[in-house]
Amino acid sequence: MTVKRYVVMALMLAGAATASWAQSWSPQKNVELVVPNPPGGSNDKTARTVERIWTANKILTGTLSVVNRAGGGGSIAYTYVQQHAGDPHYLVVAGPALLTNNITGASKLHHSDLTAVASLFNDYTAFVVSADSPIKTGKDLVERLRKDPKSVTIGFSPLLGSHNHIAAGLLMKAIGGAARDLKVVAYKGSADAIPNLMGGHIDLVTTASGNVAHHVASGKLRVIAVTATQRLPGAMAAVPTWKEQGVDHVFGAWRAIFAPKGLTPQQVAYWEGALRKATEAPEWKADLEKNLWSDDFTTGEAFRKDLDKDYAGMKAVLGDIGLAK
Repeated sequence: MTVKRYVVMALMLAGAATASWAQSWSPQKNVELVVPNPPGGSNDKTARTVERIWTANKILTGTLSVVNRAGGGGSIAYTYVQQHAGDPHYLVVAGPALLTNNITGASKLHHSDLTAVASLFNDYTAFVVSADSPIKTGKDLVERLRKDPKSVTIGFSPLLGSHNHIAAGLLMKAIGGAARDLKVVAYKGSADAIPNLMGGHIDLVTTASGNVAHHVASGKLRVIAVTATQRLPGAMAAVPTWKEQGVDHVFGAWRAIFAPKGLTPQQVAYWEGALRKATEAPEWKADLEKNLWSDDFTTGEAFRKDLDKDYAGMKAVLGDIGLAK
């Protein structure tokens, strides 16, 4: 047998072994899909969507419970899953807060302390005001921020230094201001920030576009700009991007699934496969459109490299804001 044939056979055997990983392990008890926020936000919607599709399409073998463990800007949930090292029956929905918590010193947990399973989609930030706000456009907001950054109280979740705070800070940077001069209020979740905006307690909210689409459609809120590369569909179709309004500001937040450290390749492969099947389902594609999410399914080394790159970039931004430790 030639060396070339040996190589070909070895590659075929390796491929067969990889394909069989997901078949050589399956859940042996109830699986907890942990959400680091209260019900209603993007992370919770992500978990509920995955649960619904897995159940309806019989993708998951066994039972699944979605568990909300809010607090600490997500750190309570991330730490909870980390404490179950080696147990593949625990998963957690994560966003950029997993990175920013460590950068700001809010948590000692680093994203490498968990197993990165898959990035699912990208979520763009909306700059939202009440329907009767004197801030009518992105230009109005920019003018007020340049004149007096403290004249606009900005709310977001889940804590100082989170990706929604970064979105506001990047706007200030883009218009030549100092991000640390912003007047900001952090809430546990968007479900808390939005009612405070409607009640007139704050002037502006930065949040995932999907969190406010139905309020925009009902006329209760108005989005003055989104951080997307192009206009979003549905209720946001009439909302211009920051770039359209002359401000170089594009910023998105991923949503992903992580597991504890110490999983076997077979266990990781099972969850990668289950999530890939979920994202290929028609229901998932419908929810992407409904929630204004952009498809971004990534696994393995590519996902881990993306995380390291994002960590470095966010650390630089939070350093400008004055929150990096």
